[in-house]
Amino acid sequence: MFLETKALTKNFGGLAAVFQLEMSVRQGEIVGLIGPNGAGKTTVFDLITGFLRPSAGRVLFDGKDISGKKPHLIAKMGIGRTFQLAYLFPEFTVFENIVTSFNLYPKSSFWEALFKTPSYRRKELYILEQAKEILHLVGLEGVKDVLGRNLPHGYQKLLTMARALAIKPRILLLDEPIAGMSLEEINYTMSFIEKIRSQGVTILLVEHNMRIMTLCDRVIVINFGNKIAEGSMEEVRQNQEVMKAYFGREDAA
Repeated sequence: MFLETKALTKNFGGLAAVFQLEMSVRQGEIVGLIGPNGAGKTTVFDLITGFLRPSAGRVLFDGKDISGKKPHLIAKMGIGRTFQLAYLFPEFTVFENIVTSFNLYPKSSFWEALFKTPSYRRKELYILEQAKEILHLVGLEGVKDVLGRNLPHGYQKLLTMARALAIKPRILLLDEPIAGMSLEEINYTMSFIEKIRSQGVTILLVEHNMRIMTLCDRVIVINFGNKIAEGSMEEVRQNQEVMKAYFGREDAA
């Protein structure tokens, strides 16, 4: 299995935000992770990407135990991530924001940078070319010189995805990628997610807007940090435990 959690648990004091979670993502899939507010979805992302250490259990990526590793080491392994809020450099242009995301790429030494050696120029050229490719992939060429703070909300969300692609992720974790977007922006973002999947990037996403779940090969539902259902969107929609978790009663429509 490409990405797995084994009895993954995270306690905050006496509260279990995630409890013995067993879930998996196969390579090449788009998998949705859903649940009511406070179900533990973002905590799961934080545990996978190293922003939180598990209280118990393990996270496995491509057969390797990555539980509790530092975020930058997990990113180097090929796990990219976006956040609910669009973290950008507001005074940088769109293109500059993408260029600054190549922080995991091998850096030049002080002397290489000072004397602009051939090695330094090759690295700089490579980063600029890669940033242009990402800019084209996301479709932001038309706003490449716009400052981050002046971008509409939907474009800011797209730019955070573009920045995440700079590490060349093998799997990308998207936390509410279409939240607050217009219908036109949602449709464009969904097409973009399908495009990056077609290029070999596996996707695990959290979203409250169920429209995006039509992209998913599988949907995993958690409540109180534990998996209560898994299957197609139609299957989980009809699941009694899911209806009870969302609506508080088993006969909810």
